[in-house]
This record gives sequence, structure tokens and C-alpha cells, in this order.
Amino acid sequence: MGRFKRQESLATQAYELLKEAIITGNLKDGQPLPEEKMAREFGISRTPLRDAFKKLEAEGLIKAEAGRPCIVANFTKTDSSNFMELRSVLEIYNIETVISKVDTEFLQSLNQNLAGQMKAIKQNAYHDFIELDRKFHLLLAAQNDNSEFREINSRINTRVNRAFLILSSTVPSSAEEAYYEHLEIVSALEQRDARLARHKMIVHLNNVEKRFLQYYKDAHSNAK
Repeated sequence: MGRFKRQESLATQAYELLKEAIITGNLKDGQPLPEEKMAREFGISRTPLRDAFKKLEAEGLIKAEAGRPCIVANFTKTDSSNFMELRSVLEIYNIETVISKVDTEFLQSLNQNLAGQMKAIKQNAYHDFIELDRKFHLLLAAQNDNSEFREINSRINTRVNRAFLILSSTVPSSAEEAYYEHLEIVSALEQRDARLARHKMIVHLNNVEKRFLQYYKDAHSNAK
């Protein structure tokens, strides 16, 4: 699942590696995570692994049951739709809040992210695109001074990201659409136009949900 880096705590590294494995589908829904085996695989003791498990459980990515190994939490179409609905509320509130905090550095970071998105599309690197999509929305959230908002938004985006990564084989057909929607959001921010930015965000989020439902339908049709 990856190598540990000395500068980060063992618990943090275990958490990040497990989280990535879950949201990319390398660890499947319902898959058990036996402590002894996982600790041995990571080359760490059970204590930091348990700390990582606690954080993953708090984010709803794994489930703990007394006397049994933790398991990867199931993730349904309903779960995905619920989290997208919550994300819409948060993102629309946020775009209205951060419009007054737009500065050159912020716009540069957004445009750099957009350049990465287009590069990923041209290289057919759709896992990379989805991660850049997630980071795009986190960049917007980072401008919000409310730390509680940022934490909640990050958790919701993790869940939404998991849904799209699981269905990533169906993403190529509309990644470019999402890119241009992001571009229009940034254009509105560059104009400091709050109403336009809000409108473009609403259009984007509505389209995201429509695309997800289509992805889900296509993925399950192909599986039959």
C-alpha cells in the first residue's frame, strides 16, 4: 500500500495509506482489516494502527464491531447521493463566503490546479483527475476562516471522492465537462462576481450528481 515516511507519525501514515486504499477500491466494501495482519504488513505496532482505525471510523470509512476485526464500510448509491446533497449545501455557502477573500495567490492556486486537471485529461489519468477535482474544492474551502466548516467539508468530500473513484472507469466521458465547469467558477471568482460564482457552483454541483447517477447506472449495467 506504500512506504512510510519518517517525518510523519506512524498513526498518520497508516491512516493515509488505508484511506487511499479504501477510496480507490483496493480495499473492498466489507473487507476485514485484522489488526495483527495489518500491523505486520505496515511494520508497526498495534497502537498506531488502532489510532488510524479510530480516525477512519470517525470518517465513516470503516466499521468496528466488538470482538471482531474492523471492516471496510459499505458504500451505497443512497450514501453517495446523501453526501452529494450535503456537499451542495456546504459548497454553495462557501462560495458566497470566500468571494470577499479572493486574492492573486488564491487564484493562482486554483489555476494551477486547473492546469493539472487538463493535463490529467490529456493523459487519460482519470484517478489523478478525480484527486485534483477533490483538491479544487478543498482549495475553495481553505479560504473559509471557519475551521469546523473546513473539517466537515473535508470529510464530505472524502466520501464523494470515494464514490467517483470506485466508478472511475466510467469517468472519461465527462471529465472535460467537469473541468470547464471548474473553469467557469474560477472565471466568476476572478470577476469578484458573487452571484455568478454562486450560479456556476450550483450548475456544477447539479451536473456532478447527474453524472454520478449515470456513472452508477452504467457501471451496474456493465456488471450484468
